[in-house]
Amino acid sequence: MKIERTKNAVRIIFFKGLFQILNIVIPFVMRTVILHVLGVKYLGLNGLFKSILSILNLAELGVGSAMLFSMYKPIAEDDHDTICALMKLYRTLYRLIGLVVLAIGLGLTPFLHVLVKDEIPADINLYVLYFMTLGSTVVSYWLFAYKNSLLTAHQRSDIVSKIALAVHLVEYALKILVLIVFKNYYLYLTLQIISQICINIITALKSDKFYPLYSPRGSIPAEKKKNIALRVRDLFTSKFSAVISNSADTLVVSSFLGLAALAIYQNYYFIVSSLTILLDVVFGACLAGIGNSLLTESSEKNYHDLQKMTVLFGWLMSVCTSMFLCVCQPFMLLWMGSDKLLAFPYIICFGVYFHFIGMNNFLNMYKDAAGIWKIDKWRPLTAAILNLTLNLSTVKWLGLYGIILSTVISIVLVQIPWLIRNLFKYVFPTNHIWQYARLYLSFSLLSLIASAGSLYLCSLLNLNNWLTLFANAATSFLVPTILFLVIYGKSDLFRSGISQLKKTFRKKNKTTLQ
Repeated sequence: MKIERTKNAVRIIFFKGLFQILNIVIPFVMRTVILHVLGVKYLGLNGLFKSILSILNLAELGVGSAMLFSMYKPIAEDDHDTICALMKLYRTLYRLIGLVVLAIGLGLTPFLHVLVKDEIPADINLYVLYFMTLGSTVVSYWLFAYKNSLLTAHQRSDIVSKIALAVHLVEYALKILVLIVFKNYYLYLTLQIISQICINIITALKSDKFYPLYSPRGSIPAEKKKNIALRVRDLFTSKFSAVISNSADTLVVSSFLGLAALAIYQNYYFIVSSLTILLDVVFGACLAGIGNSLLTESSEKNYHDLQKMTVLFGWLMSVCTSMFLCVCQPFMLLWMGSDKLLAFPYIICFGVYFHFIGMNNFLNMYKDAAGIWKIDKWRPLTAAILNLTLNLSTVKWLGLYGIILSTVISIVLVQIPWLIRNLFKYVFPTNHIWQYARLYLSFSLLSLIASAGSLYLCSLLNLNNWLTLFANAATSFLVPTILFLVIYGKSDLFRSGISQLKKTFRKKNKTTLQ
């Protein structure tokens, strides 16, 4: 089976993008409601428990990515028996993972108080709150989680997005009602558990409807199981790195600086992660198509596609970074008020972090599509250790600066250069590595120049809060766009990339409603 990559990518971007927009706007409303109804420490607790459970999710070990990669080839070859056997294995693994998460989560219970520097709100039982959040995570593994892999591998994750979109609309409406009317955080979490159950069940039913020939049956040869186990082992390091870069930062802030500082930090991190989520929609839409292309096209063709995507994504990152730096502080002033703002140097640190995490995630998309986790396993592990070490050694004398810059240093010095080396040693033609490195680095320079120019022009504006927000947004979009068009507008890579985009969006009206 040759997957219709462009058609499916458009469909995924549209529906998953819509879902992710909801997943940004509504949690934004939820954070505002929690802050004003329950207080700032509830925001800190909410983020703290999410981070703890992200660490518990290390038990997943990258099984999902490994199984997804294992399905690319049998789907391309219409090997139904192998796909069904993989589904059975996937189901077994996820049931075991749910048990492991539950066991480890219960084992961590006596140590919860160590992670909270401040006193918790008087009307909350820390342990009940933790058990409810743990239950939501365990349920997500036990109820048909393996069915998602079938849809995603066929590049139909848009179906999952449609289901989640509908369920979350109802969930968030009820959550807001519960918080405003009852002011009860326990009911809030109960709705979260019910929502997860509904999403898993409906997704499983849809998977059976679209792919009725596939069901968990048969067995995988021992050699193939061994290969999957090796991929899972190698993926663990990537997952560990992501957890350290995100969740461990939260734990360190909570333990050393307190829940109030954590809540303010996470307000800004929420903006960064929201932008990253929107970028991940594009990556997720392209992942299966790139995986299929790497199996069916020549390395030169894939390298040319990589260049085109780098040019387009480099422009996107320049615009997003510039807009973040110019818009974030006026937005936070309107949202949270002047008493919950960080100093502007923190905004610069967050902007640098956002830029490099986005550029790194772009390359990670190709690594995941190529399945070179074994080759790449030491890179994220090294970066994770460096990040954690810098976190713990700098938080007492640099505070939040140390937390943010530790991640930036690990990405710039370890993650990106090492990953480029691995990709051009095992995926793309080796002789093009320096040509690509120059192209890749040029966009960091472009982003720096564009951001500095945007900040300077925005500093000249003296308007009221709302006008400042919109004027800064327009300025920070136009400056990098104009700069990009001047430098790259006439290049063959830019023209061919735009041509591909036009072909893609011409098909949009025909594909998004199918």
